[in-house]
Amino acid sequence: MREFEYVAPKTVKEALSLLATYKEKATILAGGTDVVVRLRDEIIDPEFIIDIKHIDELNGIKFDKKEGLFVGANATMHEIQNDKNVKEFYPFYAEACGHVGSKQVRNKATSVGNLCTASPLGDSLTPMYCLDATVVIEGPKGKREVPVREFITFVRKTVLERDELVLGVKFPYVECKGIYTKNARRHEVDLSNIVATILKIGDEYRIAYGSVAPTPIRLVKTEEFLKGKKIDDKVIEEAKKILATEISPISDLRATKEYRVSVSQSILENSLKALG
Repeated sequence: MREFEYVAPKTVKEALSLLATYKEKATILAGGTDVVVRLRDEIIDPEFIIDIKHIDELNGIKFDKKEGLFVGANATMHEIQNDKNVKEFYPFYAEACGHVGSKQVRNKATSVGNLCTASPLGDSLTPMYCLDATVVIEGPKGKREVPVREFITFVRKTVLERDELVLGVKFPYVECKGIYTKNARRHEVDLSNIVATILKIGDEYRIAYGSVAPTPIRLVKTEEFLKGKKIDDKVIEEAKKILATEISPISDLRATKEYRVSVSQSILENSLKALG
């Protein structure tokens, strides 16, 4: 690991000034559960580490039914998992955050960091996709909001510019029922083979999967097929066939492509039966 300069800004304005100065030479540090590993393994080699943990503006979780949920960039998985409003109105998101790593990791890792890492198997991302969450970004030109489905463009690639900072993620409030599912080799402290969130909103379904494509995805064709239909065995079997056309998993050390397709179909079937 090469030597680097550590800086800890206290305000968003100060952090943006540092990013504007250092740009590609700098790496943002929040929870550090990904960055520290990548530093140790010499996958990244920054000259500057900008630690945003001390920026109070990025802390906290806010909710009301009109504005929805706002999760600050520094909100940890543990905080989200145990927040009373998240547990009541977004229980599938609370569950997703509760499946990230160990308790020690959840006390450090952030959901926004999970998003910015842009891994296709990010445990806390499929709830964001199902709810059409919005990523709030600030840079030299001011603030902008990007739909979460447009934020991640490929594996570990996002639309975030070098001199921009994610302030948090906005979730609309929607009355719904939802199921979060994670399939992994071990029940706890393991990367997911498949991760999914399926919501029922009125007579419609929203379906998001991770680890089946280069980015998390919404299965829009499957959603459209299910819209307004009464769930029975025939409908489920057809939906499973459509699902298989919308995903493109790979084979790797954790699972084969065929296994991931089969598990994805089983998750859909079980979730639809549970949601009715």
